[in-house]
Amino acid sequence: MNWSIGLIGATGIAARAVIAPSRDRHDIAVHAVAASDRDRAAVFGRRHGVMVLPSYEDVITAPDVDVVYISLHNSAHVQWAQRACAEGRTVLVEKPLCLSLAEHDLLREAEQRGGGQVLEALPTLGHPWHDVVRRVLREGRFGRLRDVQSRFAFRTPEPGGYRLRPDLGGGIFHDVASYWLQALQETVGLPSSGGTGTAWCAEPHGVDHAFEAVLPLPDGATATLTCSFAAQHTAEHLFHLDEARVRVRGVLLPAAGAVALNVAIRTTTGHTEITRTEPVSYYPRQLERLAELLSGRAGHWGAESAATRDRIRIMEHIHRTARREIRAAALDKEHT
Repeated sequence: MNWSIGLIGATGIAARAVIAPSRDRHDIAVHAVAASDRDRAAVFGRRHGVMVLPSYEDVITAPDVDVVYISLHNSAHVQWAQRACAEGRTVLVEKPLCLSLAEHDLLREAEQRGGGQVLEALPTLGHPWHDVVRRVLREGRFGRLRDVQSRFAFRTPEPGGYRLRPDLGGGIFHDVASYWLQALQETVGLPSSGGTGTAWCAEPHGVDHAFEAVLPLPDGATATLTCSFAAQHTAEHLFHLDEARVRVRGVLLPAAGAVALNVAIRTTTGHTEITRTEPVSYYPRQLERLAELLSGRAGHWGAESAATRDRIRIMEHIHRTARREIRAAALDKEHT
C-alpha cells in the first residue's frame, strides 16, 4: 500500500525528516505543502518539487493526502492536529507532540471522534543503544544504578524564532525534554509522578535559555538533565552504577545520516569496554516506523499513545514547577 503526505509548515525539518527519506521509498511520497507565508511555501515547493497549496486547511482536506506532517511552533501543534484528525487523517507531529496533558487528551478525543491517529515525530525511538544499556543494567555485573546524567546543548536560535518566544512554546527544555524522557523511558523507565526543574532566562518573562531537571526514578536512582542554548552542540547520557560508568555520546548524530554509536563502559578499576551499535539513520527509520504502524506490521497506536502521554505528563510537571519559581523571583524583583 502507498501513502501520500501533506506538509503543514515549509520548514527545514520537514525537508530533512520527510522529503529526503521519502525519495528512497516506493510506498511514501510527499504530495503537497502549505505555509503561513505563501512566498516561503512557493520557494520550498520549487526547491523540493512539491505542490504548494494555499492553506493548511487545503492540505488537511486534500483528497490525495493520507498523512499530515506538522512542523509548526509548539503551541500550534494541537490546533492543527485536531483539525487533521477531524478529517480522519493520520498525523505525524514534530516533538514535542503538545505541551500539556490537557492538550494530549484533546488529541485523543479528536482521534475518537474523527477516526484519525496522532503520532509524535521522535526519531530517537528504538535506537540499538537502548538495548545495550538495558542489557548492562539487567545483568547487574556492575552493581545497581545510582544516577543518570543527561547533557544537551543546542545552537542558540536566531532572534524572532519561536524557540525564543514563551507564548509559542519555546525554550530549551521544550526542545530537549522529549529526547531526554524517551531515553529514560526505554532504558530505566519513568516514574508515575514527581520531578523538579530550574530555569535560567535572559529576562524575567522570557524563555529558558538553560534548564536543569531532576527526576526520581522508579528504582531509587535519580535522573538529571542539564541543557542550554550554546555555541557547541552536546547530546549525551551517562549512567552511573556502583562499579562502572556507561556513557553514550552524540546521541543525535544519526539525524545527519547513518551513524554507529559507541556505548562505553568504564569500570572503577580502570577497565574500558566499548560496544558499537549498528549504523542507524534516524529519519529513514522514522518513516519506516510510520509505514509499519500504518500497515499494522508493528506495534499499535495505543502503546504509542500511552508512552507519549507519560512523557508529556512529566515534561509539563517539571516545566510548570520551574516556571512558578521564575515568576515568583521576577515579581520579587519588580516589587523591590
